[in-house]
Amino acid sequence: MTNAVTYSRVSTQEQRQHGYSLRQQKEALRAYCLGEGWEIVAEVEDGGQSGASFERPGLDRVRDLVAGGGIDLVVAQDRDRFAREPAYLYLLKKEFSEQGTRLRALNDRGDDSPEGELTDGILDQLAKFERAKIAERSRRGKMQKAREGRLIAGHTPNYGFRYNGGRDGYVVHEPEMEVVRRIFRMVGAEGASMHGVRKALDREGVPTPQTPRKAKRPEERRWWSKRTIRDIIEDDCYRPHSHEEIALHLAPDVAARLDPEASYGVWWFGRRHTTHERVAEVGADGTREYRLRQKTVVKPREQWIAVPVPDAGVPGALVEAARARIKDRVPTPSSGDRLYELRGVLFCGDCGSRMVTNRVLQPGTKRPAHYYRCPKRQHFGKEACPNGRHLRAEGVEGMVWEAVERGLSEPQALSRQYDRLLERMREGMRRDPDREMAAYANRLADVERRRAAFQDMAAEGLISFGELRVKLAGLDEVRGAAEAEVEKLRGARERLEFMEQERDYVLGELARVSNGAGEDMTPDDKARQYRGMGLKALADREGNVELTGGMFVEWGPSSR
Repeated sequence: MTNAVTYSRVSTQEQRQHGYSLRQQKEALRAYCLGEGWEIVAEVEDGGQSGASFERPGLDRVRDLVAGGGIDLVVAQDRDRFAREPAYLYLLKKEFSEQGTRLRALNDRGDDSPEGELTDGILDQLAKFERAKIAERSRRGKMQKAREGRLIAGHTPNYGFRYNGGRDGYVVHEPEMEVVRRIFRMVGAEGASMHGVRKALDREGVPTPQTPRKAKRPEERRWWSKRTIRDIIEDDCYRPHSHEEIALHLAPDVAARLDPEASYGVWWFGRRHTTHERVAEVGADGTREYRLRQKTVVKPREQWIAVPVPDAGVPGALVEAARARIKDRVPTPSSGDRLYELRGVLFCGDCGSRMVTNRVLQPGTKRPAHYYRCPKRQHFGKEACPNGRHLRAEGVEGMVWEAVERGLSEPQALSRQYDRLLERMREGMRRDPDREMAAYANRLADVERRRAAFQDMAAEGLISFGELRVKLAGLDEVRGAAEAEVEKLRGARERLEFMEQERDYVLGELARVSNGAGEDMTPDDKARQYRGMGLKALADREGNVELTGGMFVEWGPSSR
């Protein structure tokens, strides 16, 4: 029996949630494997994952299955489901071949001979070239559309605007635009700071540009930031331009269509070039975490293309006054050049929110002071969280490290706590996870056999296709529940294995620290140590800090 793993992929979350491609790919692969007499060991999918990235959770699972042995084939409907980059396909084929596993797609044009591999490689390169040409034609089409004075619709319009019926222009949305006018009025005329504007808007519950329009629950609401307010003030969409002024940036035929007596805002096309890259990182519990890394570069101004939009109704003098007030207020990151040892480790002891950092220039000296604070209290007031205390970073970090060193002074006690943690993890698992997983694997195999039997019965006319759909839907529910249990067991076992592997390393490192090497540790070393130990620190409104989480679950409160 040939053991096969099927792999399906779609690029967007919309396709994953509402499309039919994933379902179609799975059914096509099942039918193909059934016709070839192959046993499907696992069906793996990647929903909302680009083929241009090699970091995908589903593909990682396929690679893990192949590395575990016993897999003869990995099958996809099309070659570009594995990857859209020929080099990635080559790497996969080489990696899988070392385990005796072949890569197969239903649209392969060659075979396993050198000539067949050459044919597929040439066609893959031609497909890559064609995709590049399509992207280039799309880019040039957008540029031409912008030169004709039509807007390129994105996911959401600028705050205060809505798309017109053709989605190639803006119309003013008065409820939001009145907020925009108020921001300019508060900063430009009343002299309010961006911090003051932010607090006023948050206090009144004014929806932000990032708040989903259909949001109804309070927890769905976002809060305003100084970055958002600065972006609005600096955006030319809200600055009025006379016909003569805006005509300098437009093609003559576009300028001729505008009202000579009216004012317009400017939406710039091609200001930035943004690239995305998906990367995988290993979390503290040993599981992979996937995130999208974005890089944005501002293009030279001569490459920008102006598109006229309706006047926002903000006086030009008010725009200039607001921009003048924020001109010298250079935005700085809250951390500055400082590394916060407790970032991601320190939580509010009252509401449980992860504490954020803050950098403040002290009056007179202009020296920076660094703090931790509760974001919920900052943005929603004491009704949301009573903890309004700003914790000086140096103090609370020293307090936590002192408590950790105090706990490390007794290595035997620390080892016992670690052993108790591992014992609790083992107790939380099933008695025999391997047997449980084998039972679920047999159940999944039985589901596939029954699925094949029902399909044969439908082909022979013994049951109708309506009855077949009902039976297959029932089998899908059984399979989904079994796969969920298998993933739960696998995850629990992987977490336990990770903690067992880390035990000797962590205890060795902490023993080294307890012997005096801690004096040479950098803030980055301490931060990594905290994450490796599973540390979680809770700070209350009185300034007390309690260490918990991981093997420190039994530690009591530290001193102030």
